[in-house]
Amino acid sequence: MRILAFMLIAISGAFLSAPAIAQQEPPYWASIDEPEARMRTGPSTEYPTMWIYKREKLPVKILARYKAWRKIEDHEGTQGWMHARLLSASRTGLVLATSGKPVAMRASPNSKAKITWLAEPGVVGSLSQCEKGWCLFDVTGRQGYISVADIWGDEPLK
Repeated sequence: MRILAFMLIAISGAFLSAPAIAQQEPPYWASIDEPEARMRTGPSTEYPTMWIYKREKLPVKILARYKAWRKIEDHEGTQGWMHARLLSASRTGLVLATSGKPVAMRASPNSKAKITWLAEPGVVGSLSQCEKGWCLFDVTGRQGYISVADIWGDEPLK
């Protein structure tokens, strides 16, 4: 009986310590957590690979879940399946190439605030403090507020 009780405690502990990405209901934001991640046509390694992403921290939308697989969408609208172990709940953003020019990262969330850094289109950084059209954007320790119009990875999903 003790062995059975211990096994139940161990199993329930494993579910409680599961990553946050596995516990959310779609749609939600995530990011690629590996240097190389395969997007497949279906939720199994039996399905062919559509894309191989070689961009760690790239933001993705999670659209659906099936067991340990997540249906994702990238910034170009491509959809496919990726194993959950390749993903992180860390919020990131991708600087868009709408103008083709570097995007201002500002000292405060205001279009007239001092420019602290410029981010080239395609740069990926961490997102936090997103409100009123601005997010704090961090690229390897270089921080500044960036307009949500200039990034992919923050739009409301529900």
